[in-house]
Amino acid sequence: MHISEGVIAAPVLIAGAAGAVAGCAVGLKKMDLENTPKVAVLSSAFFVASLIHIPVGPTSVHLVLTGLVGILLGWMSFPALLVALFLQAVLLQFGGITTLGVNTLVMAAPALLCYILFAQFVRGRNNAVAAVAGFLAGATGILLGGMIVALFLISTGEQFITVAKLFVVVHLPVMIVEGILTAFVVTFIRRIKPDVLGGVMYEKY
Repeated sequence: MHISEGVIAAPVLIAGAAGAVAGCAVGLKKMDLENTPKVAVLSSAFFVASLIHIPVGPTSVHLVLTGLVGILLGWMSFPALLVALFLQAVLLQFGGITTLGVNTLVMAAPALLCYILFAQFVRGRNNAVAAVAGFLAGATGILLGGMIVALFLISTGEQFITVAKLFVVVHLPVMIVEGILTAFVVTFIRRIKPDVLGGVMYEKY
C-alpha cells in the first residue's frame, strides 16, 4: 500500500505531508514514557508485516496491521507509522522520502478512525463483541487505506483511474485476512495482558 515516488502530483504530496505533520504533532503530544515501548513494538510489527509483497498487476498487496495499530495507539499511530515508513523508504526503497507524508497519512488516518470506531468495543466486557470489533478494525483499516490511495491517484490524473480501481479490488481479500488476524490478536491480548488495551473491562472465559 506504499505510493512510490514520481507518481503523485506535487499539490497532493504537500497536502499529505501537512496532514501527516499535524497528526504526528498530536500523537507526540499524547505519547509519554509509559507508552513508548508499545509504540516501538507496534511500529516494528508494522515494519515486518509489510515486508512480504505479492505482486498483482501494476501494484502489490501485503499485510499492514493499521487496524491493530490504531485500536492500540490512537493518535500515536502517526509517529509510530512515520518511523516505520521512513525506515522502509531508506533501507528497503519501499515508498520514498517525497511520498513519506502521503504514505503516513494513508496508513495512520485509517488507524485513527479504527481507534475512534472500535477501541471502546475492544475494551468492553463482552469477549465476542471485542473479537468482532477487532475483525472490523482490521478490515476497515485496509479498506480505508486502499480508498485513500485510490483518491490520491485519481486526484493526480484521470490516467490513474483504472489503477486506482484495481488497487481497491485487489485489497479486498487482504481485508478478510487482516480482519481475522486482528481479531485473533485482540482476543489473545485480552486473555494474556488486557491492560495493553487500556482500561479493558475483561470478562473471564
